Amino acid sequence: MSNKKIITSFLLLLVILSSISAYGNQNKGYGQNQGGQVYQLYDDTQVNHQQEIGSYPVEELRQEEIDGLLLMREEEKLARDVYLELYDIWGQQIFLNIANSESTHTNAVKLLLDKYNLTDPVTNDTRGAFTNQDMAELYNTLVEKGSVSLVDALMVGATVEDLDISDLKKLNEISDNQDITAVYNNLEKGSRNHLRSFTRVIEQNGGIYEPQYISESEYNEIISSEMETGTGYSANPAVQTEQSNQYNASSSNNESKNVFERMWQGFMNWFR
Repeated sequence: MSNKKIITSFLLLLVILSSISAYGNQNKGYGQNQGGQVYQLYDDTQVNHQQEIGSYPVEELRQEEIDGLLLMREEEKLARDVYLELYDIWGQQIFLNIANSESTHTNAVKLLLDKYNLTDPVTNDTRGAFTNQDMAELYNTLVEKGSVSLVDALMVGATVEDLDISDLKKLNEISDNQDITAVYNNLEKGSRNHLRSFTRVIEQNGGIYEPQYISESEYNEIISSEMETGTGYSANPAVQTEQSNQYNASSSNNESKNVFERMWQGFMNWFR
């Protein structure tokens, strides 16, 4: 290879690496909670939970609302942990995608715990570790069931979302704080989306899911309707606009990343 080609290749490599670095620094889709943990701000419903929660005032909490937050913090972690385990077993992208969304859900509840200075029940973020022993037992049961076959694993996913929707509806009935109901409403939208996704893949694999926690009529209504987004749920119009703009910017960054990947591939082909 000529010296000229080596020098040109080196310069191209520097340009690509600099572009990728800039992309990483410009990504606005991430935030930090009070503990310094970095987490994804957006889930599949396109809501920036940190901004959503911050747009509402601090209100008095009743014990049943506190209990509900503690439950949902670990229940959303349960969903994430189960899906990550099933992804490791079956390698199906749906489990990883929805696990990432569940991470935003459990972190949204963590933001509420931080806002109201409540003790976080998640003292160990290791997969399968729970303060609530019922959650620990349920985790083991679900992973065991999901290990039998891919269809069983998908059924487990639908069951988790079925349970999540049921619990969120109950908790919303006893909660009147604006920030809590905003988060619960958005999490419920996300769970309905996940249930739609799992149901679709179950049917593609020859299975049929029967709801265990919500009614059959509600289930049928969910799976026969379109995917939902949470953008604009906030009562504050300025927050609605900002959330939408930030989500679009984050999506644009993802497109830029794909461009850089194609540039890199083209560079490697030229180098050969």
